[in-house]
Amino acid sequence: MSDTPPSHSEPQAKSGSSLVAGYGAALTTVAIWSGFMVISRFGGKSALTGWDIAALRLGFGSFFLLPFSLNIPKSSWRDARLWALAMTGGLGFMVLIYSALKLAPAAHGGILSPGTQPFIVTLAAFFIMGVRPERARVIALLPIALGVVVVAGPGFFAADMDASILTGDALLLLASVVWAVYSLYAKKWAYPPWLLTRFLCLASAIIYLPLYLLFAPKGIMEVSWSMILLQGLYQGIGPTILAMLFFLRAVEKLGAERTGVIIGLVPIISGLAAVPLLGEPLTVPLIIGMCLVTAGTYFAAKPPKRIG
Repeated sequence: MSDTPPSHSEPQAKSGSSLVAGYGAALTTVAIWSGFMVISRFGGKSALTGWDIAALRLGFGSFFLLPFSLNIPKSSWRDARLWALAMTGGLGFMVLIYSALKLAPAAHGGILSPGTQPFIVTLAAFFIMGVRPERARVIALLPIALGVVVVAGPGFFAADMDASILTGDALLLLASVVWAVYSLYAKKWAYPPWLLTRFLCLASAIIYLPLYLLFAPKGIMEVSWSMILLQGLYQGIGPTILAMLFFLRAVEKLGAERTGVIIGLVPIISGLAAVPLLGEPLTVPLIIGMCLVTAGTYFAAKPPKRIG
C-alpha cells in the first residue's frame, strides 16, 4: 500500500446502486450518531468526566479492533496524512465533543455539532478545496438554518445562560469545524475505510490514554459498572467503529458535502429520542425544526438532474 494514495475527484455521475449504498450508509451513520448524542448526554449527567468517556471509547474500541489491526502495514504508521486524520477526526473531535457535552445543555449537543455540518462542510469545501456548492444545496440550506434557529432559539437566548454554557457551545462549534475538515480530507486522500477506522482509534489511543491516566481529572470510580459498560460498549463500538465505517463509505459514494447535509438530521432525531429516553419535553419548536431540517436535507441531498 502506498504511503500517499492518490486523490480522487468527485465523480461526474453516480450510478443508482452507488447512490442507494451511499444514502444507506449515511442514514445508518445518522442513527448511530443520534444514539451517540443521547448516550453521551446520559453519561454527562453522571459523575463521569468528558475525559473518562473519551478514555472508555478509545479503550473499548482499541480492545475490539486490535486483533484485526495486526496486519496494518508498517508504512501506515509513518504516514503523516494518516496521523493528521487521526488527530482531527479521531482525537481532536472526540476531546472537543465530550468536553462540550459536559458543559453545554443537552439540547445544544446535536444542534451545534452535527446540526451545523451542512453549513461548515459547504464553507470548508469552498475555502479549502475550491468547490463551489450547487445552487440547489445553497437554497436547501435556508430551511435547515431556520430549523436549527427554531429548535435552538428558546435555549440559546434564555435569560439564565452562563459562561460555562457559552464555553460548551463554542467547543461544539469547534468540534463541528474539526469534523468538517476531517471529512473533506478523508475524501480527498481516499484511504480504505477499514484501514482509516482502525488507524484513527489505535493512533488516538496511543496518544490519549497515557495522558489520561497521568493527568486527566477522573470520576470513573464514582459510577456503577453498568454505566461504565454502557458508555464503553456503545462509544467504543458504535461511533468509533461502525459509524466511522459507514460515514467513510457515505463520503466515498456521495461526497463530503452531500453526506454533511444528511448528517444534519442528527439533532432532530436525537432530540426526539431524548423525549422517552431522557425525559426531555417534545416542544412545538422541536416539531417545527424537525420538519424544516428534514425538508432541507431532502432537497440538498438529492442528486443534481442530468441534462441530455
